Amino acid sequence: MANDKQQSGMMFNALTAGSKIVGNITADSDFRIDGMIEGDLNCTGKVVIGEAGRIKGTVTCANAEILGLMEGKITCNQQLSLRANGKIVGDVHTKTLIVEPGALFNGTCSMGAEKSAPLKG
Repeated sequence: MANDKQQSGMMFNALTAGSKIVGNITADSDFRIDGMIEGDLNCTGKVVIGEAGRIKGTVTCANAEILGLMEGKITCNQQLSLRANGKIVGDVHTKTLIVEPGALFNGTCSMGAEKSAPLKG
């Protein structure tokens, strides 16, 4: 039964408004943040930072939707959507980037496959 819920998208993790986590998180399903995280988040699913949500650290995920504040580095294997009220301060690596009018992005962005640094010899 749990597998049926996961496949239909009903299973996800959530950090509610007023909650704060200091430390690293690993999640095997979608994760919604309406509170604050100081640390790294490694998620195999989609990460949603709600309007009240804040992350300060490094995020690695399949997809992301930013409505709140992301400070640090975010790597999305597929698509990152920065919504109108969302803010990113830091570095982004993603396959696809969507930025709505009104969003704030201060940092660097690389898209596609990362190129490896040349070997020093």
